[in-house]
Parts: sequence; C-alpha cells; structure tokens
Amino acid sequence: MENQLTESTEERTFQYQDTLPSLPVPSLEESLKKYLESVRPFANEEEYKKTDEIVQKFQNGIGEKLHQKLLERAKGKRNWLEEWWLNVAYLDVRIPSQLNVNFAGPATHFEHYWPPKEGTQLERGSIILWHNLNYWQLLRKEKVPVHKVGNTPLDMNQFRMLFSTCKVPGITRDSIRSYFRTEREGRCPNHIAVLCRGRVFVFDVIHEGCLMTPPELLRQLTYIHKKCHSEPDGPGIAALTSEERTQWAKAREHLIGLDPENFISLEKIQSSLLVYSIEDSSPHVTPEDYSQITAMALIGDTTVRWGDKSYNLISFSNGVFGSCCDHAPFDAMVLVNVSYYVEENILENEGRWKGSDKVRDIPLPEELVFTVDEKVLNDITQAKARYLKEASDVQIVAYAFTSFGKKLTKKQRLHPDTFIQLALQLAYYRLHGRPGCCYETAMTRYFYHGRTETMRSCTLEAVRWCQSMQDPSTSLRERRQKMLQAFTKHNKLMKDCSAGKGFDRHLLGLLLIAKEEGLPVPELFTDPLFSKSGGGGNFVLSTSLVGYLRVQGVVVPMVHNGYGFFYHIRDDRL
Repeated sequence: MENQLTESTEERTFQYQDTLPSLPVPSLEESLKKYLESVRPFANEEEYKKTDEIVQKFQNGIGEKLHQKLLERAKGKRNWLEEWWLNVAYLDVRIPSQLNVNFAGPATHFEHYWPPKEGTQLERGSIILWHNLNYWQLLRKEKVPVHKVGNTPLDMNQFRMLFSTCKVPGITRDSIRSYFRTEREGRCPNHIAVLCRGRVFVFDVIHEGCLMTPPELLRQLTYIHKKCHSEPDGPGIAALTSEERTQWAKAREHLIGLDPENFISLEKIQSSLLVYSIEDSSPHVTPEDYSQITAMALIGDTTVRWGDKSYNLISFSNGVFGSCCDHAPFDAMVLVNVSYYVEENILENEGRWKGSDKVRDIPLPEELVFTVDEKVLNDITQAKARYLKEASDVQIVAYAFTSFGKKLTKKQRLHPDTFIQLALQLAYYRLHGRPGCCYETAMTRYFYHGRTETMRSCTLEAVRWCQSMQDPSTSLRERRQKMLQAFTKHNKLMKDCSAGKGFDRHLLGLLLIAKEEGLPVPELFTDPLFSKSGGGGNFVLSTSLVGYLRVQGVVVPMVHNGYGFFYHIRDDRL
C-alpha cells in the first residue's frame, strides 16, 4: 500500500504530455504586422512602401484563404507545425548534416577535477559513461524532473529522443528511428556502440539485470582500445554519415546489398543507446579558451562518430570530452540537461569512482565487421575528403569574457540574454556598418511537442540604439533611453514567441499550405526584403542562449557569410 502511495504522488517525466495545450495559430493580422516591423531595419522608404503593399494585398487576398486552411489543419492536430518542421528544417535537407546541422560542444570537467592529462582517457571515460547511463535509467523510470516555468509544466517529449535514436538517410527525405521505451512501455535496447580507429564494437551495459560499474565499463573500453591500437585500422564506415544525404542513402543501400549482415550491423548502431567515440587527438583547452576542443567536437575524426546518431559521446586522448548530436530529433536543451547532470555528479564524487572495484565475468565486446568492396572504400575516401574541405571553411572561436557576468547585469536590472543580444547587434553594426538580421532561438515548450520559434533580435529600437552609440554627438542620457527601449522591445518579442505568438513559423505554415494546394508561391515570399531580413533561413546572425550553466556548444552559421553565435551566461563570465 505504502509503495503504491509513493508511486502515485511522485511526478513522472512524461506524465503531463496528454494535458499540454495544443500549439496555437497566431492571428494573421498580428503576424503580418510583426513581419512588417521586422523588415523595417533593412529597407529604405521606397522598398518598405513596396513590401507594405505586398503584405496588404496578401492579407486581404490569398493570405486569408491560406490562414483559414491552416486553422482547419490545426483543428485536427495537437501540433500543426511538428511534422512540417521536422521535414523542412531537417529531414528534407540534402546538405551534409554532420557539419551543417548537428550541434556539438565540449564538456567542462577539465575546469575542476579533470584537467587535460594523457593516460586518463579510458578511466575517466568509464566514469562519464556510467553517469550518462544512470541518466538513461532515470529516463526509463521517468524520474527525470519535469521542466516547469513557475508551476506550468513544459513539454518533455524531446527527452525520449536522446538515447537509442538515429536518423536514417533516404533518397529524397530522411527518417528518424527511435527505439527508446520507458519501463512502463516495455523493453528497449541496452547496448552501446564504441567507435575507435575506423572500427565498430557493441556491448550490453546491463549484465544480469544490473548496470555495469565504471570498473566493468573500463574493462570493455580497455579491450577495444588495445585491440584497435595493436591491429590495423578499420574501413571507417562512419565517415559515410558525413556525406551529402542522397549520396549517403545510395551508399547505404549499396552496403546493405553487399551482405545482409551489413544491415544487421547498421541496425545495431542505430538502436544503440549512444555512440562512444574514442579519438586519438588531444585538443588544447583552458578555462578561458575553449576554441580547439569545441572545433574538435564539431569537426573531429569522421571515422569515429556516427553523424546521424542522436548522441555521440566523444573521448579525447588527453582525458577531455565532448559530444556531437544530430539536431533533427531534439534541441540542445536536452543535451544541456544531461551534461549538467553528469557534471554535477562528477563534481560531487571529486572525479572518482568510489564504489567497488570488483569486475564480474562479462562477455567481451562484439566487433561489427562490415563486408566492403572497392566502391564502398572509394565512397569513404571521397566522404572524408569532402568533409575536410567543407570543415576547413569553418572558423571556431570560443573565448571566455571574464570582466563580468549575470550578477552585474541583474544588479543593473537588465535581462542577461537581452544584454548579450544587443551587444551582438552593436558589434555587428560596428564591424559591418549596417544592421545584421538575426535569429535567436525562442522555445515553445509550453505547448504539446513544442520546439522553437524564431525571435528576430534586430529590431528598429536596437538599430536606433546602435546608431546612437556610433554618433559622438548623442548624449549619454539619450543613449541610455534608446538602450532601455531596445531592451523592452526585445523582452516583449521573446515573451510573445514563447507564448505561441511568433510569426516566422506561422508564415512558414502559410507557405507550406500554398505548396500542398499546388498554388503559386505568394509574392510575400519572393519579395527581396523577405530574404534580406532573414526569411527562408537567411539570417546572417544565427544565435542561441545555451543557458545559465557551465555547459556550452555550437552549430555552424546558417549562411556562408554569416556568424553562428552561441553563448552561455555564468554569474561572473560570459
């Protein structure tokens, strides 16, 4: 009886999923009004007048019809955007996703108990892996606390996609396979895949009903490491996942056609809890300079990470760690959450394993040996070369700004995130002499399966403030006034976006309805100001707050001549 009582009162991770509100469709008039405001900084009088006319015509004509059809669609779906967003933002995209779509980041354990040190890779790896597996068990038992704002629960669906999830390439559209189940829902895979020097191994992390301990995991990792470092390298099948999507889909079909065992091996990688990558490199890192490790996490050795996997945990030779994740199934806040959990546990245990050193009699890892031919080997060589060429075009800098942090901005009653966004606008304005169209991630997790909305930080108020900062004749009082106006505007827009009142996803919905109905693309979307202001994913500044914890990460810029700007805010540094 007592057990039943605690069972029923304890909150479960996914218990509110059925009661979350549906994603609303904003009002057409409001969305178009906000859109017009957002293009203002990028237009002269004449251009703005023309766009204004296009918007009015759209509102009174085809726009109204499309909006009605969108409302109809929303009646039958709890999230009218979900499937569309997944396809348009991720699954239909044909460019290589490992570099262009995935997010990656370093672990911060080196700032305390684990400074870079050769010879620690495997022991530390067994501990970090164990903490990750504990988090997986908490998810299986639904014991990860529900995220809330005040008393309002947020959608937790993305947490189902962290483990045992993989994207599978298709000729025109990819798909996502998730093998994760909670304990209530039944069995789920309990093996991990380990990639080392172009070879792939798998082993179960549960033995006789119990999770392996760090000493037991260490034994498995040591076996793999030894084998790979004393025998020739493998073919590096994983490099194919860094290829252009259709290319990879064809290579995968060819691979499966060679030998049915290849398909079974691919399934084992796809369904694994996570991919554990053993890298041979030793990136430089200090608490003030994360540049090299961040770059290595994003663009390291393609033969030891599975680009389509929802979670690659990367271990470097000098005992520092990182991760690289497919962005399609979830947003970075999921990984921030698990990383923070691991970090706190490593801190609490002073970076050590304090349990028993006893190792049970556990089966050795199994190597997945692929049947390959000349074509596969050529495909791998080509994939590696293309990836290196593309990766060489990305410059990654991750420095700490240590003069002040959240404490000071809060003391001045300024929102820390807005503070950085405005500083970013000013930096761009000073560098380029013009406003920079900017995407900032806003979350919509108040709603069922909500993910993100576009918050456009380059407001007219922000631009006026930037101009005042560049004009020596402007008084301090006037600059302050303009700054506070820009703050107020930004905070209101962010609030609207989170409340389902953003306009970018709404406009996308109207465009997709037109396409589905076989109608011509409305003029609103072909107007030069649409893309000049960032529409259609043309934001020159692609930005996101990674949070207020120690965790950080990166994604490449949205456009070739753009900046990806991802930041985390601590009490004393940014």
